[in-house]
Amino acid sequence: MGSPNKVAEYITSITSKDSKRLSSEEKRIGSADNLDDNDDVASVSSSIDPTGVTKLHRGLKSRHMQLIALGGSIGTGLFLGSGMILATSGPASFLIAFIALSFVVYFVMEYFAEMALFLPVPGNGPIAYVNDFLSPSFGFAIGWNYWYAFSILIGAEVTAAAMLIEYWTTKVNVGVWITILLLLIIALNCVSVKVYGEMEANFVLIKVFVLLILIIVGIVIFFGGGPTHDRLGFRYWKIDPFKEHLVGGSTGRFLGFWTGVIKSGFSFITGPELITTAIGEAKNPRHTGKKAAKRFIYRLIFFYVVGSLVIGVIVASNDTRLGGSDVSASPFVIGIQNAGIPVLNHIINAAILTSATSAGNSFLYSSSRMLFSMAERGKAPKIFTTTNRAGIPYYAVAASSAFGFLGYLNVSKGSAVVFTWLSNLSTISGFIGWVTVGYAYLRWRKVIAYNGLNERLPYRSRVLPFGTYFVIIFLSILILTNGYAVFFDFNAGDFLAAYITLPIVALLYFGHVLYERIYHGNTNWLTPIEQIEITAHLDAIEQEDADYEKPVPKNVFQRVWFWIM
Repeated sequence: MGSPNKVAEYITSITSKDSKRLSSEEKRIGSADNLDDNDDVASVSSSIDPTGVTKLHRGLKSRHMQLIALGGSIGTGLFLGSGMILATSGPASFLIAFIALSFVVYFVMEYFAEMALFLPVPGNGPIAYVNDFLSPSFGFAIGWNYWYAFSILIGAEVTAAAMLIEYWTTKVNVGVWITILLLLIIALNCVSVKVYGEMEANFVLIKVFVLLILIIVGIVIFFGGGPTHDRLGFRYWKIDPFKEHLVGGSTGRFLGFWTGVIKSGFSFITGPELITTAIGEAKNPRHTGKKAAKRFIYRLIFFYVVGSLVIGVIVASNDTRLGGSDVSASPFVIGIQNAGIPVLNHIINAAILTSATSAGNSFLYSSSRMLFSMAERGKAPKIFTTTNRAGIPYYAVAASSAFGFLGYLNVSKGSAVVFTWLSNLSTISGFIGWVTVGYAYLRWRKVIAYNGLNERLPYRSRVLPFGTYFVIIFLSILILTNGYAVFFDFNAGDFLAAYITLPIVALLYFGHVLYERIYHGNTNWLTPIEQIEITAHLDAIEQEDADYEKPVPKNVFQRVWFWIM
């Protein structure tokens, strides 16, 4: 039962399904004879098609998985975009907005984790859940929506990186920096997943280390430990803690807070998706995935809540460098400058530039895997399932990286304007994805109950399904109101950035529904519960989990390290 060949049988993506029912055919996609249990990182071919081309490899350790997910989530949304939110909302609304979104992301991560850990399969993820537990039409629409969101984020991160470089100089054409950054990100995604995981983990360690330093420096400045010995305390909170936005009075203060909630979404989206995608390519996915899912959310909330508090106390919300047309500095860097700390502002800006590059790297990784997943299910051209010997879906990487060239809009438009457009587009796509996967989760629970599998769930959340209902309702309101400000002063560009995603997703969905009805005679809006196959390879997955031997720490250092990672 526990042999490598048996374990390999479960590493089978649920491939293209008949539109009337889920296919009952199971495609065995390869042998795992190359699994070496003594390897530090085992690399197992997850699938082999009839032509013998290898597919995704399982080469990520728990450390890689946790850091990749955390790194993709802690990016320019906190380091750069937060300054724009502070300028609009004020420090109190800014902090409360981040706390509110932290709860939303916690619930989202919980229902992602329950589904991912039940059947951890390479190439599996949110697109598969929507396709399998709602309908192929939902899978088609949300799949392309997700791919589009992740791919646009590559352009957003490149744009942010260009903004950060302009902090030092504006003499070099921004197109040069965009080209260099894009080539670097693409190159990093063309190496094996094992090498990619190691390199990205190192990037993230730098990012986390820098953020911890920034939090410590912020606390020191708060108590007057800077060169000027000016004790800030909550001085800046006395300057419009709840800023009025668009209109005056309590309504204006509420709109300021609501705008903060909308804009802060960019900082959080894609975090759960990153870790879910990585689980399928991890060694011992149930064990490492459970640990990563639990610790990821606490770390994310800590960094964002504490980070937003620090920003609010070291930078005034009326600082003109936060909300200009060409923002070129992180609020952290502005706070360090104001405190009179020499040199550190340049070091921190360089580190944040590394952070933006790291986030773009993670988004290209995830977008290419999502395109691969869709192609395996017949929702995208089959060519995107092609991989090289290292398990890299290189056609999917090439197609996904194309969106990074949206960064060249910086050449003709202000960098802050382009960043706002791209962040709005990706944020709403991410919210739509969370709502739809939440709906898929509720049906997944029904499938689990129908098949009597409740006792075989490896991970159960105490906050579900109630947290799922909250996410669906709250984010639905957020999606519909995200562009409310444009109606106070109409601007076509801002209106499209806020709402263009909704008709695109609707067109994809109803177009596929029409196709299914005309060519396949499928009149079901949702796949019937009794037709959903969920037990394939479950025995092999459970056997692998049972055979897993938890490493025993040999010393205090290893004990601490195993607890952290």
